[in-house]
Amino acid sequence: MSEEEVFVAQPIYAPPKPTVDQNGNPISPKSRLAAALLAWFLGIFGIHRFYVGKVGTGILMIVTLGGLGIWVLIDFIVILVGSFRDKEGRLLLNWS
Repeated sequence: MSEEEVFVAQPIYAPPKPTVDQNGNPISPKSRLAAALLAWFLGIFGIHRFYVGKVGTGILMIVTLGGLGIWVLIDFIVILVGSFRDKEGRLLLNWS
C-alpha cells in the first residue's frame, strides 16, 4: 500500500432479533421489557395480557383486579425469568 492509507467508514448495524430459540422454537416479536413494565405498573388491569394477545385472561384480570395482586405477581416473575408466552404460545425472550 501507499504511504497514505484510506479508511472507509463502514456502517454499523445492530444484529437482528432472533426469531427462534436454541431448540428451533419460534420467539414472540413482542418485547419482554414492555410486558414486564406493563405488568409492574398496570398489572391489576391485565394490560400486559392484552399486549401479548391474551384478551380473555386480560378481561379476567380486570374483573378480579389481577387475582387480588397474586396473579399479577406470578405473571411478573414469569415474564422476568423468560417463561411467559404470547397468544400463539411463543416465548417472550427479546428484551427490546
